[in-house]
Amino acid sequence: AVVTIYLSTAWHIYLVGPNQYLTITAEVGAPTARAACAVPNAASNRIVGRWLLGCSGLVVGAVVLGGVTRLTESGLSMVDWHLVREMRPPRTPEEWEAEFAKYQQFPEFKIMNHNMTLPEFKFIFYMEWGHRMWGRLVGLAYILPTVYFWKKGYFTRSLKGRVVGLCGFVFFQGLLGWYMVKSGLEEKPESHDVPRVSQYRLSAHLGSALLLYCASLWTGLQLVLPVNKLADTARLTQLRRFAKGTGGLVFLTALSGAFVAGLDAGLVYNSFPKMGERWIPDDLLAFSPTLRNLFENPTTVQFDHRILAVSSLTAITGLYVYSRRVALPRRARVAISLLTAMAYSQVALGIGTLLLYVPTPLAATHQSGSVVLLSLAIWVLAELRKVAK
Repeated sequence: AVVTIYLSTAWHIYLVGPNQYLTITAEVGAPTARAACAVPNAASNRIVGRWLLGCSGLVVGAVVLGGVTRLTESGLSMVDWHLVREMRPPRTPEEWEAEFAKYQQFPEFKIMNHNMTLPEFKFIFYMEWGHRMWGRLVGLAYILPTVYFWKKGYFTRSLKGRVVGLCGFVFFQGLLGWYMVKSGLEEKPESHDVPRVSQYRLSAHLGSALLLYCASLWTGLQLVLPVNKLADTARLTQLRRFAKGTGGLVFLTALSGAFVAGLDAGLVYNSFPKMGERWIPDDLLAFSPTLRNLFENPTTVQFDHRILAVSSLTAITGLYVYSRRVALPRRARVAISLLTAMAYSQVALGIGTLLLYVPTPLAATHQSGSVVLLSLAIWVLAELRKVAK
């Protein structure tokens, strides 16, 4: 009988019975070579990590494009949803006229855009169409590589669960987007407001996109960035808690911006630091019951966004100051410094957007800045994470 095992020597022969020999063959270095080829390993983790970072970048593109679509009031130009059929936009004059005729049947055209021409309709149509096609690109970027990497064995058991969750979240995000658009297409005879999507559904749509982005970015950074070996001191533990709380505050501030956009709350009280002539406006709690003001009163929504923004800036400044007292590697210090600089830039952008009555380029930059700020907060958390045991 010949049995191959891995030893540090070359050959061993043992007598195991009359005229029977067991030959044990040793192959020097074979385990090392085979271990290097086993997956998942450091190389495959880097590949998966870079893929997830690329996917998170595509999600950022979808968020930015969605914000511009909202600012240009293009989101209600496509009045139906088809997964495949709508990938081909109208081409002939007859097809464009038919699409325009469908749009004319809905409240936005009847109330706001009854003088709109076909060329103007084409612009808002292409804005929404581009946003939807980008969403499909995001879906393919998640799903196709997932299948490939799964077959190659690049995923650990825990990573498989995360990736399946991310792919499912992409699908959910698409359905939620159409659910949001439907709210702006409904006839509302009792309302005297301009047609717009529900601020609740808009916030859910943005919030789910940000969760998808955060999860992808966090997982990607975990796989790509080496863990810093930090001395586990009381100050470092406190810094980690501080960073987590600050990251949550930044996320909440970005989410509150969706309510500002959904209610056009940036067009009321275009002054700073006071709101008009007061620090606290008279109509802050004008709606009844009181809880409605938090989500439906434009004055309250803008007031809350201001408070959250100033709180985020204060927390990030405190995080920077406290981090000076902790021994941190260079990369972590750079991340915290960039987070602080971006926080002040983002507040300046927000104030400028408000004072100038929400010009589209500046407002889009401010919305994009919120994602940059959130990204830097996640990077800080990745640099401060503990070594897995």
